[in-house]
Amino acid sequence: MTTPDVEDPSVADPEQRFWRRNLAVGTAGSFTTLVAMTLLVPFLPEYVRQLGVDGPGAVVRWSGIAYGATFLTAALTAPLWGALGDRFGRKSMLVRASLGMAVAMTLLGFVQSVEQLVAVRLLVGLLGGYSSGATILVAAQTPKDRSAWALGVLSSGILAGNVVGPLVGGFVPAWVGIRPTFVVCGAVIFLAFLATTFLLREPPRAARRARPRDAGRRASVWSQVQRPGAVVVLLATSSLLLFSTMSIEPIVTVYVEDLGQLSHAAGVAGILVALTAVGSVVAAPRVGRLADRVGHARVVVACLAAAGVLALAQAAVTNVWQLGVLRVLLGLSLGGLLPSITAAVRHLAPPDAVGRVLGLGVSAQYVGQVTGPVLGGLVAAQAGLRAVFVATAVVLLAAAAMNFVVLRRGGARNPSTESPEPVTLGP
Repeated sequence: MTTPDVEDPSVADPEQRFWRRNLAVGTAGSFTTLVAMTLLVPFLPEYVRQLGVDGPGAVVRWSGIAYGATFLTAALTAPLWGALGDRFGRKSMLVRASLGMAVAMTLLGFVQSVEQLVAVRLLVGLLGGYSSGATILVAAQTPKDRSAWALGVLSSGILAGNVVGPLVGGFVPAWVGIRPTFVVCGAVIFLAFLATTFLLREPPRAARRARPRDAGRRASVWSQVQRPGAVVVLLATSSLLLFSTMSIEPIVTVYVEDLGQLSHAAGVAGILVALTAVGSVVAAPRVGRLADRVGHARVVVACLAAAGVLALAQAAVTNVWQLGVLRVLLGLSLGGLLPSITAAVRHLAPPDAVGRVLGLGVSAQYVGQVTGPVLGGLVAAQAGLRAVFVATAVVLLAAAAMNFVVLRRGGARNPSTESPEPVTLGP
């Protein structure tokens, strides 16, 4: 890779000329903001108690509401920010997100009631979206034959931030206190704001031609999408992917205990979750590079099928060591999925509507992220812990079959080239 602060002279498109530099800034910014965003996970219940909530049930309920509030507003606003990025520039959306998150995270340290905590968490989701904005920018600016690899690198930064944040949050409040921790988070995100403002490069946007007003403007965007049915399937797949993987997270600790690990079960469960994420971090750029070479459709189907088989195998383990090995392998199979899905959607979306289409994908992912743990808990309560893994496997294998049927049909450009060859899954 060339030095990230030098434009790529091999790229003719002005919008793609700084893709290496912007990839580096976006990856670092996503890592930084997500560390700060997820740092509160270990001590959120304690903060809820400090705000006057009594009783274990009430603490758990308000902690869940406060945590989920951010995802709710983020899911609702992601398509809006994507559309505004298409119109006014994607860098402006990253600047807005980093500054808004810096302010909102700092405000979390000054709330005086649990209701205020929830309100500010809603504000975090409303103003935030740095990593999703970076995904849209990287997808739009990277040359098509490198898009899945670049998105894999960005995904590694996002996943690493999600892993490091809770680990750091386990001891930082003990050093500086809970309220000052939020101020530190705001300061860290403000550094990402400065880096985004002064290091990110985006060419001046040409004056947009006036478009006739009509009630079907949104439909006109979809009319430009190559194979809209395939795009819908890909967006649904991203939601099902998050739904399936997150459905397992709430039961890992209990499953570890069920396998006989009675001491330090929570710590062991945390290690298993981290191992899955580490596997994804390692795999994302490598699977992305493979997808750029052999085609995104093939990689999506193969990874979904592998993840389904590995999820099913986790229902049959008899000890924690077997579960740990399978979790690492699951992380490897999942690592390249979202980058490959995003790259495939980018190739099928019109250039001036990439943000709007990928914004819908971000919303779909948030929906899966919120509903997965809820329904996973319900399945575990009704049918047992192992049934959750079986149900997850069924969803992943069904998604693989759905993508195989839809994406193997011709009619789209080859993801790895600009030639009008059909995307197929066969040799």
